[in-house]
Amino acid sequence: MTPAQEPRQSKAERTAQAREKARLIREQQLKKEKRNKLLLIWGVVVAAVLVVGIVVWSIMATNAANAPIPNQGATPANANVHGGAVLTKDGVLAQPGSQVDAASIPTPTAVPSQGAVAAAPSVAAEAGKPVKVVAYVDFICPVCKNFESTYGSLLDQHVKDGSITVEYRPIGLLDAHSTTNYSSRAAAAAACVLNVSPEKYQDYFKALYAQQPDENGPGLTNDKLSSIAKDVGAKDISQCVNDKTFRPFVLAVTKEAASVGVNGTPTVFVDGKQYGAGADAQTDFPTLLNNALAAKAKK
Repeated sequence: MTPAQEPRQSKAERTAQAREKARLIREQQLKKEKRNKLLLIWGVVVAAVLVVGIVVWSIMATNAANAPIPNQGATPANANVHGGAVLTKDGVLAQPGSQVDAASIPTPTAVPSQGAVAAAPSVAAEAGKPVKVVAYVDFICPVCKNFESTYGSLLDQHVKDGSITVEYRPIGLLDAHSTTNYSSRAAAAAACVLNVSPEKYQDYFKALYAQQPDENGPGLTNDKLSSIAKDVGAKDISQCVNDKTFRPFVLAVTKEAASVGVNGTPTVFVDGKQYGAGADAQTDFPTLLNNALAAKAKK
């Protein structure tokens, strides 16, 4: 039967057919909407799980970073018990490892005023030796970064010509300015480099300031601290950093610094004279250094 010979549908049949077609389209639309709704719900659930996972991980990481640190521990090779790495014209001064005990260091009974002269140990001039520069620094301290960027090349120049030695003592004075005790973690990471790659210590020191994180945040991660060491050519320090090997060391030297009146960073001494404090409070750093070099030359 040709289309022309097919019986013509009545109006009622055409209406019923249209209704059936509309019903099928509506059913398909409802199924699609139901499927999309389920996908949306599962998407929200998955996103919520991910958010919870990230929060839990962040809390665990923060708790791990802020866990109590033992009082006793080893000093890194090439550092003294005051936390110092001494830079000389022949490289970092080799020093045997030792032990520290933060519990044996007295807690100061009063907080000195900012800028007061500190009675820091082993900072005085030494007869017959180069001018001795000792600097207490904190790796999250913006003023320390500014001091390094302003005077670092000057110090490097004098170290190379043998007229001075520079002893850096990184401490965790500003741990409260991050959520993960970044100051202490960074100082401990620097100690890890000092322990295994002393020839890369100064490069690592400068790299930490070049990539200094903002205050009041989490600071750089342990993985980042380790990768920076790799970037400057040091040996792998990841296990040392993750195991907190030298956190007791940093705890001890930070406590010692506070006990002798170091209450701000950078606190810098030039042959025993504290930069920015005492009789030389108004003397700029290059002048203070030049005065010490001139005095040494007369002896």
